[in-house]
Amino acid sequence: MNNFTFADPAWLGLLLLLPLAGWLQGASGAPPAVVYSSLKLVQRFSRIAPHRAGRFVAALRWLALIACILGIARPQWGEGRERIRASGIDIMLTLDLSDSMEAKDFRNEGRNVTRLDISKQVLKEFVEGRPSDRIGLIVFSGLAFIASPPTLNHDYLIENIDRFDNDTASPQRDDEGTAIGSGITAAVNRLRAIKDSKSKIIILMTDGENNTGKVEPEEAAEAAAVMGVKIYTIGIGKEGTELVLRDQFGLPRHHQLVGINKDRLRDIAERTGGKFFYAESTEALRAVYHEIDQLEKTDREEQRFLRYHDLFGWFVGTGLALLILELVLSQTWLRKLP
Repeated sequence: MNNFTFADPAWLGLLLLLPLAGWLQGASGAPPAVVYSSLKLVQRFSRIAPHRAGRFVAALRWLALIACILGIARPQWGEGRERIRASGIDIMLTLDLSDSMEAKDFRNEGRNVTRLDISKQVLKEFVEGRPSDRIGLIVFSGLAFIASPPTLNHDYLIENIDRFDNDTASPQRDDEGTAIGSGITAAVNRLRAIKDSKSKIIILMTDGENNTGKVEPEEAAEAAAVMGVKIYTIGIGKEGTELVLRDQFGLPRHHQLVGINKDRLRDIAERTGGKFFYAESTEALRAVYHEIDQLEKTDREEQRFLRYHDLFGWFVGTGLALLILELVLSQTWLRKLP
């Protein structure tokens, strides 16, 4: 089945102005009279520019305007339909931005990358694979911030994922640390505001232990469970990794990273009916998100067109061709009297 549509139909409103423009053109007053001493002087022009010729040239101009207006409304021809299985789930991604996420113990495309870099890369892949879900983003270290509310505008969400680093959530020294409870609470509050959701989940990714914040992770998990929010927790990073940071004078500071409290992350997930995962490599992290993707699907059928052919060029090109033809004819054998 084929379907014709306009991508920007608001431009079609310009068509309503054309009758007004025609009326204003006709209301400009009677043409001035030209006095000739003898009609024989103009008899030969009656064969060159008959009355109907002028109407034909004017019609070309109006047809050109109509074609151009239709063109800027972006006409499209949809060819074929397909039935797809789509999932409608509200998801809050909750990402740890503490200093330890700068540890380079992951590899991607043959080079060493930080935990944060690979986390953002895999998050973007996950978002791109779920176009029918509203997805939001919470970032946290010592404090939690809403980077993006749940949205279907995934291009905007991916831009936000790209722009965050470990300084975003810790602008001051007093804000350093890992406030897992605060991150969960912020995510729960965003999901609580959604009333028409079929399913709500939080994906919490961290490489450390909760060591700051006013809310304990267990308390936040209990609140999530009461509101029907499921939490998937992901611990990332290798045990015993050394982190090198530079102080305000540019001197290196070596830190021996503590291990992830797997039992606590597992407890948070189990309190809400979710699941705990642990990833020490890029492949393992991608596998975690693939498993979550398979676990969280509420299938429904939708229809969409396989291909849309944009006809903008054809309509605008036709309009320009008609304008050129009108200009040529008005200057040649259909020209008006001087």
